[in-house]
Amino acid sequence: MTCNRRHIFVLSCSTVRGISPTILVLVLFLLLVASVSPRPAWPQKSQDPKKPYALIFGTVWGPDGRPVYGVPVKIRRANEKKAKWQLQSDHRGEFAQRLPAGKAEYVVWADFKESKSLNGKKLTPGEPVTVHIEGDERTDIGLHLK
Repeated sequence: MTCNRRHIFVLSCSTVRGISPTILVLVLFLLLVASVSPRPAWPQKSQDPKKPYALIFGTVWGPDGRPVYGVPVKIRRANEKKAKWQLQSDHRGEFAQRLPAGKAEYVVWADFKESKSLNGKKLTPGEPVTVHIEGDERTDIGLHLK
């Protein structure tokens, strides 16, 4: 095999020795196609930030009027039995959940049997809160523990 200057790609003669020019061009073409082809659209866990959504933002309050950290919060559609979203209150007692935009009713509640606060008093969940959503809006709620 001889090395000449008519090849499109600039390679040293020692790189091409022993490889057919057709195979070399095919390999380089496949590498080029693989590098510019779009990636597969795998299902994403997070929602598309450009898509409209509703937001339920809430705070879990203790009987003493202070926010409570680490409380499990569940959200379901009002016409369903099982919770569709589960989250926990943060260090400020707050939680937030994106929901599909559109007219719907949701039920939000603190989900635990009994817990102790920092001062040792027993905490029990309060009443569930029903939230009515009309479109792509934010609704603020409070969950009050007993």
